[in-house]
Amino acid sequence: MAQEIEIKLRVKDAEGLRAALKGMGARALHGGTGRVHEWNTVFDTARQDLRKREQLLRTRIETPDGQAPRRQDQAQQQPALLTFKGPVVTRAGRRGKATINERHKVREEIQFRITDAASLAKILERLGMRPRFRYEKYRTTFRLPAAKRWAKGLLIELDETPIGTFVELEGRRKAIDRAAKELGFSKKDYILTNYLSLFAEDCRRRDKRQGDMLFHRRK
Repeated sequence: MAQEIEIKLRVKDAEGLRAALKGMGARALHGGTGRVHEWNTVFDTARQDLRKREQLLRTRIETPDGQAPRRQDQAQQQPALLTFKGPVVTRAGRRGKATINERHKVREEIQFRITDAASLAKILERLGMRPRFRYEKYRTTFRLPAAKRWAKGLLIELDETPIGTFVELEGRRKAIDRAAKELGFSKKDYILTNYLSLFAEDCRRRDKRQGDMLFHRRK
C-alpha cells in the first residue's frame, strides 16, 4: 500500500523561510521559480459518504505561475492529477483522526495522471458524485541536495493559500522532523489537518459563511 506521511506548518515569515531553505541548499523543482498554480476539486456524494469514511477523492490541475486560467471552468479543460486518500492510520494500525500524539499524518494514497479532467467530472457525476469543495493555491516544491542523505525522498512544499502560507513536509518521519527543526519549527507546530478543515476553522473565526477556498480576483 502506497502511504503518504506528512505534516503542515504555518508560515508567518515567508521570506525568512525561503532564506532558511536557501541556506540548506534547497532547490525548486519544475524549472524557473518552480511556482505552480493549483486548481483542486474534491468530489463526494450528496450524503458525503467519502467524508464520513475519512476518504478523499480529488482532481488537481497544475499550471506554471503566470499561465494559470482565471476561472475554474477554464482549468477543467486540462490534464489533471487524480488522487484517492484513505483514512488516517495510527502507529498501532488503527484508523481514525490523527492526534498530536501521532506527530505525523499517515494515510493510503493512490494517484495518477488523467488527460481530461472535464470528462472525468462527467463520469463521477453519473456515479452520483459532485464537486463538494474547490480550493486553489500556489505551490513551490523544493528538494534538498543529494549530499544530505538524511533528506532522501523528502519533499518540501511551500503553499500560498487564501488563508495564509504553509509548508508541507512529506517523506520519512525522521527526515520530516529534522527538516522542520532546521527550518526553525518544533513538533508543537505540526498541523495534521487538511486544507478543508483549516478553511472551515478560518471561516468560523471570522464568522463567515464557508464556501470554496479561492483567491479574490478583480473582474
